[in-house]
Amino acid sequence: MKKNIEYNSIGTIFTSFSTLEGMPVQSLAGKDFTGTIVIHEDFENGLMDLNGFSHIILIYHLHRVENFKLKVTPFMDDKQHGIFATRSPLRPNPIGISIVRLLKIEKNIIFFEGVDMVNETPLLDVKPFFPLFDNRLNATSGWLEGKNNLENVRSDDRFVNSNNFKNI
Repeated sequence: MKKNIEYNSIGTIFTSFSTLEGMPVQSLAGKDFTGTIVIHEDFENGLMDLNGFSHIILIYHLHRVENFKLKVTPFMDDKQHGIFATRSPLRPNPIGISIVRLLKIEKNIIFFEGVDMVNETPLLDVKPFFPLFDNRLNATSGWLEGKNNLENVRSDDRFVNSNNFKNI
């Protein structure tokens, strides 16, 4: 049974990418790009002690997605895969997740590197990255096994031109 769930943003992610084209497809590939997050002032106290972590997990709303597909051809392959076996943005629930490097926090502003999201993305949550808990030894990568060219992969128009994104 489908159930409607509602979330409110806790802030906004600001990046240099106003369009999806040319944007890194994963935060690791975006390590040369920095961004900022402005946390709503009423959540500023929640940032206490976060600056002791080198990396954070950002959970955000893919606000430009209008439709979803159950099978897609992801950026890292030339074959179709089920949406849940990819990180394509065309998801039934347009939620993005990125592990980024925390640079500093000033009041309610987070500075980070590892941009792989479009400018003015609504932020839903921030979590600290715990290497002990979040890394998995012996993990496998399914169809991505052996595809190691991530750092040079950029978004193209395969999702943009499919009438699945809002033009902002």
